[in-house]
Amino acid sequence: MVSQFVSVEDVPLLGDLDFDFPEGTHAVGRLDGLSEGLLILTTNKKVTRLLFQGKTPHKRTYLVRVNNVITPEKVQQLREGVNISVRSDGDYKTAPCEVHLFNTPPDVFPYQLEQNPFIAHSWLQVSLYEGKRHQVRSMMRAVNHPCRRLIRIAIEDLHLGDLASGHVREIEEEQFFFLLKIDDWEE
Repeated sequence: MVSQFVSVEDVPLLGDLDFDFPEGTHAVGRLDGLSEGLLILTTNKKVTRLLFQGKTPHKRTYLVRVNNVITPEKVQQLREGVNISVRSDGDYKTAPCEVHLFNTPPDVFPYQLEQNPFIAHSWLQVSLYEGKRHQVRSMMRAVNHPCRRLIRIAIEDLHLGDLASGHVREIEEEQFFFLLKIDDWEE
């Protein structure tokens, strides 16, 4: 589904979910149409500014399935930063990030992480503190391993956990800001 409530396109929207969203609810940190996983919805207009435009960068963690078997050298390139093309900035070198390679897909409920022995692929966990448009996909292309599946599993200490696709979990505001490591939320 598209991570918005209104669209001129005929696509599944957040408002189609079986949940009574309060007026003024909006998505923070969108997912593109090919991505899945954790999406934050809030009525607090300050959250986007505090989380993604504040002084302290916030970590986002993804599971990524890429084409072919990725080598330790390519994983190290990703960790150190790779050159990607950013629409408004031209060429850009990504900041160093955390990258872990899995021999088999990690156990992430409720997602079925396929392991097809006939199609060569690798699973990575990538954590980064910046968020250029389509950055993870661009990073994987930069090391010649196109992204085939992208699942956001966490933003700071707010984890997807066992939340099934299309479901909503409400969190008290104080706990929400604590998990996201946002200190100045009461300003």
